[in-house]
Amino acid sequence: MSGRSSRKHAEIIGAGISGLTAATALAQRGWSVRLHERDSSIRAIGAGIYVWGNGLRALTALGLHDEAVAGAHIGPVMESRDHRDRVVESIPINGPGRPEVRTIMRDRLIGTLVRGAEAAGVEIATGSEIVAADPDGTLVRASGERLSAGGTDVVIAADGVNSRIRDSIGMDARRERMRQGAVRLTVERSDEFVAAPDRDKYIEYFSGRRRVLYTPSSATSLYVALVADAHDGVAGQVPVDIDTWVRSFPHLEKMLRSLDGIPARWDTFEFLRLRSWSRGRIALIGDAAHAQPPYLGQGGGCAMMNALGLADALSAPGAAALEGRLATWERTERPLIEHTQLWSYRLRLLNVIPDAPRAPLLSLAGRWKSLGASRMRAALATPTGADRFLGASA
Repeated sequence: MSGRSSRKHAEIIGAGISGLTAATALAQRGWSVRLHERDSSIRAIGAGIYVWGNGLRALTALGLHDEAVAGAHIGPVMESRDHRDRVVESIPINGPGRPEVRTIMRDRLIGTLVRGAEAAGVEIATGSEIVAADPDGTLVRASGERLSAGGTDVVIAADGVNSRIRDSIGMDARRERMRQGAVRLTVERSDEFVAAPDRDKYIEYFSGRRRVLYTPSSATSLYVALVADAHDGVAGQVPVDIDTWVRSFPHLEKMLRSLDGIPARWDTFEFLRLRSWSRGRIALIGDAAHAQPPYLGQGGGCAMMNALGLADALSAPGAAALEGRLATWERTERPLIEHTQLWSYRLRLLNVIPDAPRAPLLSLAGRWKSLGASRMRAALATPTGADRFLGASA
């Protein structure tokens, strides 16, 4: 790549949300960047995605907000409902003084980030499978070829919860495969799925140890997540065992019947915490560093927020060495990321509480303002380095 001798250079492994965000942010700050993706093309895995205020502000800082949220759904409220379809918690959103959230299709977000990276001058190398690294920045391809660290200032591992880069450098990690997981699907929205007053809401339905998440993600698309214990084999079956879910949620039968034959997969939720986010020239971001269960919808937001913070720390003026810049980044970003992880981890307990006591507990939580503020801390945050790009919208 031309210009490496006069520009700082980053090698990034993984073209998901965190890798694309870091690549674009660094390129916009004058870095040369090569982004490695092992697949032959960059594809979105998943269905809909929640992008809270912190993620929206990160997209604004990258100049990608308007494209990313074009056609997004903007719901007025998030509700939790019990097995009798009674509202037990209600969180107003997207109004003055309220948390902001957009729900969009994941492929829209990934596509926007890819176009942003290309516009910023990122070199995207598809079909480039990096399986290991050395702390000095040397990369190892699946073929065994070693890519010299010469000319590379930093390597950023954004290769997911099963990160081979993280494992190859022996990072100390607490990793927990959780008891819950989900089948995620996308179907065409229909007015028959829920009552008219509920159609634009985001609703989480509980029944025993199962949940159904109803998430409009555009004018025509509905994202549905079927959450259950990993050992609840029938509930996690793919293709979906429709009758099993209808028995738990009879009032959602029309929506659940629409899932028949829709492509889906089961994913077990994971929690991951590293002792350190960096070693030598290698920094880890996204699920490779701080995976969390999806109960706050903050996986993507935290990934973008931390990637932007890393780019800001690496590009700050001054002559500080890489080690010091990485230490500053981790010291700045880690408290909020871990606060959000902990909240997500604790919310898993709602799955194991019986229906009867869960309803009043959720109702109390919805009225407890300080608890709500703590729960929404990440959603209300402005990513490091984003404030100067936001202007009047900050």
